[in-house]
Amino acid sequence: MEGTCLASTCKSGSAMVINTPMPSGTILMFLAGAALLIIGMGFFTMGADMAMMPMGEGIGIQLTKSSKLLLILLVSFIMGVLITIAEPDLQVLAKQVPSIEPSMVLILTVALGVGFFLMIAVLRTLFKIRLSILLVIFYIITFVIAYFAPNTFIPVAFDSGGVTTGPITVPFILAMGVGVASIRSDKNSQDDSFGLVALCSIGPILAVLLLGIFYKPGSAEVESHIVHQAATSRDVVTFFAIGFPHYFEDVVKALGAIVAFFVVFQLMSRRYKRHQLGRIAVGFLYTLIGLVVFLTGVNVGFIPVGHLLGSQLAASPFKWVLVPFGMLVGYFIVAAEPAVHVLNKQVEEISSGAISQKMMNRGLSIGMAAALAITMLRILLGIPIMWILIPGYTFALVLAFFVPRMFTGIAFDSGGVCSGPMTSTFLLPLAMGTCEGVGRDLMIDAFGIVAMVAMTPLIVIQLLGLVYRSKLKSSDELSRDTLEAMAQDDSGIIIEYDYEGAV
Repeated sequence: MEGTCLASTCKSGSAMVINTPMPSGTILMFLAGAALLIIGMGFFTMGADMAMMPMGEGIGIQLTKSSKLLLILLVSFIMGVLITIAEPDLQVLAKQVPSIEPSMVLILTVALGVGFFLMIAVLRTLFKIRLSILLVIFYIITFVIAYFAPNTFIPVAFDSGGVTTGPITVPFILAMGVGVASIRSDKNSQDDSFGLVALCSIGPILAVLLLGIFYKPGSAEVESHIVHQAATSRDVVTFFAIGFPHYFEDVVKALGAIVAFFVVFQLMSRRYKRHQLGRIAVGFLYTLIGLVVFLTGVNVGFIPVGHLLGSQLAASPFKWVLVPFGMLVGYFIVAAEPAVHVLNKQVEEISSGAISQKMMNRGLSIGMAAALAITMLRILLGIPIMWILIPGYTFALVLAFFVPRMFTGIAFDSGGVCSGPMTSTFLLPLAMGTCEGVGRDLMIDAFGIVAMVAMTPLIVIQLLGLVYRSKLKSSDELSRDTLEAMAQDDSGIIIEYDYEGAV
C-alpha cells in the first residue's frame, strides 16, 4: 500500500533513511484529527473562561462565607467526585486498563480520591497550612503504600493521578482555589490559591494503590488499537462521523452532572444574576462543543497513529531514535493541552505579569521533553518506574522548601495539568506501541508515561522559581541602595566627585 514510511529502512547509495509503512489514508486521518483538536481546543478554552472558571470561583467564595465547616467539606467532596467522573482523560485511561473490569470501578475509585483530597486542599487554604509540608507527608505515605501494592499496578496508579487533572477538572479547581483564597486578606493568600490541583493529584494515586492491594487486579492483555484504513477523504469523514455521536453522548453525561449541581447551587445561593447565568449557559455550550470535537479528533485520529508509530519505530533497527523523537513530541505537544492555557493565563494574572504565559509555556515544554525522553529510555532499557519516581519526587519536594510558595503551588499544579488529553490519547498509545515493538510488559512499562509527564514539570518550574527569587532579591537590594542614597541626599549631605571619580 502506498504511503509514507517511518520504521523500516531504505538505502539510497550510502545514505540510510528511517521510514515507517504508514498509509497515506492514515496520515490524512491524523491531519484531520489535528484540525479537530485545534478547533475543539478553541471552543473549550472559550467555554472554560465563560462557565467553568466563574462557577468554580463563585462556589469557592460562597463556601467560605458559610460558618459551617461540615457543609464546606461536603460540597467540596461532592464537586470533586462529580467533576472527576466527568473527566474525559480518566474515561480514556480506564478503557485501556483491562485488569480492572468494569472500568467504572477505576473511575469511581479515582473520583473518591479526588473528592477526599479536594476537602484537604480547601482546609489547607482556610487554615493557612504550608503546601510543601502536606506534599512531603502525603508523598511519603504514597510511596510506603506503593511498596505493598502489586508491581504491575503501580504505574497505573501514578498515571491515574495525572489524568485526573484534565480539561474539565483543572479550570474548576483552579478557580475554586482563587475563590477560597480571595476571602483571606493576608499576604500569602494569592500564593495559597495554587496547590489544589497538586493535592487532588495525590488522592487518586493513594486510592488506586489501595484498590490494587485489596482488589487484586488480574493480568489481562491490553487490546491493540485498530488503525482505520481510509482510501479517500470521504472515508475519513465517515470514520469521524461514526465516532462523533459516541463522544457527544459521553460528554453530555459527564457535563450533565456538573450542570445539575450548579442549578441546585444557584437555587440555594442565588449568587449569579440573570446576565451571568446567560453567559455561563453559553460557556457550557462552548465547553460541550469543544470537548466533543476535541475528543473525536484525538480518539479517532491520534490514538491509532500513536500506537502505530510506537510499534513500528520500536521494531526497527533504529529504535533509539524514539528518544529524540519523544523529546521533540514532548516539547511541542504542550501547546495542544487545553488545560495548560487555562493555567498559564491564571498564573500570569495572579503574578501580575511577573510570570508570563510565554515563560510558563517554555518551562512546561522543557519538562515534557525530558519526561518523554526518560520514558522512552525506561521502556527500551526496562528500568523499573520507582527507580525514577522516588528520586524525582524527592528532589522536587526538597526544592519546595527553597522556592517562593507561589512557585511550589504552580509547579505541582503544572504537573497535573501537563498530563491531559494528549497524554492519555496519543502519548500512552505511543508508549504501548513501543512496548509491543521491543517485547516489554505493557502493564509495567507502557503505563507510567503519565506519571513521568506529571513529575518533570515539578522540577523545571521550581528551578524557574529559584531564578525568579534570585532576580527579585537583586532587584530589592538595588531598590534599597537607591532609597538609601535618596535619603542621604534629602538630609542635606552633599557628595562631591572629582574628575577622576573619587569622592
